[in-house]
Order: sequence, then C-alpha cells, then structure tokens
Amino acid sequence: MHRPVVLFEIGCKDRGKTSEFYSKMFDWEIDNAGPAARITSSSGQQPDLPGHIVALGHEPHNYVTVYVDVDDVAATLEKAAALGGKTIVPPITIPTGQFAWMADPEGTVIGLFKPNNR
Repeated sequence: MHRPVVLFEIGCKDRGKTSEFYSKMFDWEIDNAGPAARITSSSGQQPDLPGHIVALGHEPHNYVTVYVDVDDVAATLEKAAALGGKTIVPPITIPTGQFAWMADPEGTVIGLFKPNNR
C-alpha cells in the first residue's frame, strides 16, 4: 500500500514571528492550536496539505519536514532500521495520534504519523 504525505511542519525559534512571516508571505491563515500554530489556506482549488509551525525550545530549531501516514509507527521505525535508517525521535503519543522522526541512510529526517482514527 502506498503511503501518502499527510502533514508538513516548519520548525523555528519564534513561533509568533515565523507565523506572521508565512501568513504575509503566502496568505496562509495561521491560528494557535496548543503548542503549535495551525496553517490553513482557503484557495478553493484543491484540498490543502495540513501544516503547522512549532518552536520546540531545543535543537533543531529551523527545519521543514513532512509526515507520512503509517499503520504502525514502531514497526515502521524497525523497517527503517533494517533498511539502513535510524530512529531520531521514538514514538510519541499526542492528542491526534502518534508520531516519530526517522532518518534515511544519508541522514535526511522525515516524520511518521498514525492518526487516532485507525
């Protein structure tokens, strides 16, 4: 089964300043959603890929990553390790599901996400 990209994330040091920049830059609607700022737009064309802006409070501060939908976060991390990748952030449960970060064999980091509705 093909796995879609379901979310993107922009990391920063100052969530308010970064949110203001992207709001003005791309006409995105950005609102606070707990520890993150939710990005939406109302293009009316096609469904937008959901995104958010987050300030972790620690390294890495500045990054952009995508999250791929998976059925089992831990099993996907094991598969990545078997293929030469590694776990960067182990599975973490959040109100909307579970996520983790992995790196491919060259070190590129992407996120894994399993929503609560499955």
